[in-house]
Amino acid sequence: MFNVERVRLAGADVPLPRMLPVEQRFAASSVEDLEGTIRAQVAEHARTHQLGGKRIAVTVGSRGIAQLDRIVIALVGALAEHGAKPFVIPAMGSHGGGTADGQRQVLAEYGVTEETVGAPVIASMETVVVTELPDGTPVHCDAEAAQADSIVVLGRVKPHTDFRGSHESGLAKMIAIGLGKHEGAATLHRHGFEKFDTLIPETAAAALAVLPFEFALAVVENAYEDLARLELVPTEGLLEREAELLAEAKSLMPKLLMSDIDVLVVDEIGKDISGAGMDPNITGRAPVNADKFRATPVKRIVVLGLTEHTNGNACGLGLADFTTQGCVDQIEFGSFYTNSLTSGVPDGARIPMALASDRDAITAAVALTQGPRPRAPKVVRIRNTLSMPRVEVSEAYAQEVAEHPDMTALGEARPWEFDDTGRLPKLPPVH
Repeated sequence: MFNVERVRLAGADVPLPRMLPVEQRFAASSVEDLEGTIRAQVAEHARTHQLGGKRIAVTVGSRGIAQLDRIVIALVGALAEHGAKPFVIPAMGSHGGGTADGQRQVLAEYGVTEETVGAPVIASMETVVVTELPDGTPVHCDAEAAQADSIVVLGRVKPHTDFRGSHESGLAKMIAIGLGKHEGAATLHRHGFEKFDTLIPETAAAALAVLPFEFALAVVENAYEDLARLELVPTEGLLEREAELLAEAKSLMPKLLMSDIDVLVVDEIGKDISGAGMDPNITGRAPVNADKFRATPVKRIVVLGLTEHTNGNACGLGLADFTTQGCVDQIEFGSFYTNSLTSGVPDGARIPMALASDRDAITAAVALTQGPRPRAPKVVRIRNTLSMPRVEVSEAYAQEVAEHPDMTALGEARPWEFDDTGRLPKLPPVH
């Protein structure tokens, strides 16, 4: 760990630019009536499908989904209204440290418990092999879900952080990897991410052919971490519809609207933010298939800390250039390394240079972007790669912000608000 004096000796004694609060504007369609939307769609499904008496497993994953607790409560309630006996299962591969208690705790932190949803939460890491792919790869499924009368797949459809394809992070991945628990996730990850564009839909199709899926509830979010779409997707044609929803999700994604960035400061990363901790679709940095991610060019990235809901899993920290000792102290290496080993991508588990404070880390990053002739650095600060509508930018962007149709300055430029120990308060969330 470096202290501030040693950083200065390394040539990082440079002034930090004043920062300007900025609003970025994106498309903002949203679901007006969450509960009513779910209730109506389940009722329509029940008109042609018998739900009464069915014991139905409802998948809930580890990604941060807007209003996840309300969605699960409404979905479970709607199924029960039609006579079904729903129960919740964690469907998150190896997350939560790869343990049943850990996965139950992940759901509890999202407000999904037996008390809140009014249905059992059955967490187990036991799987059964339900079929095989043509090459002999076993297809695993949560044992409790496999024994249910039917399965409802709840998942957010969004671009993945490690590969590109017609099906990325969404319903097919929830079926193939989420329901596969640790064993199933590890089995598929041994193929490598370069095969996922075909492996994920192939595995999902194999599971759909042998397991009693009832329907899927697809979630699409807009750039404001709000619900843009809640759609009941029938089992028939599920993969085809998901491909269409992925295209919609990509069109709604936020991004950094600046032309180029010297230093990107990220207040927090976490598995609840992105599978990669911080979304490569925003940062342009990925542990694998990096050439497939196009984003605003960034020279240096500083990560200041972890989210509370990531439970010490610092996956993606290795994609940063600088971090802080405080961030490293937050790491729970058991879940961090379990997730990284299961995914087969150790790059994201590396620890970048960890400096004593937020001020030190930011100052060092700015120093390394200065050429032989010092100039006003282009610095952008975000809370995380989901909270993109409100950001801070250095004064070097003032003209660019003024001329951009989707950016507006929200006030005057101000100095960084470090406390006596060199730490920063996090930027406020979008909502």
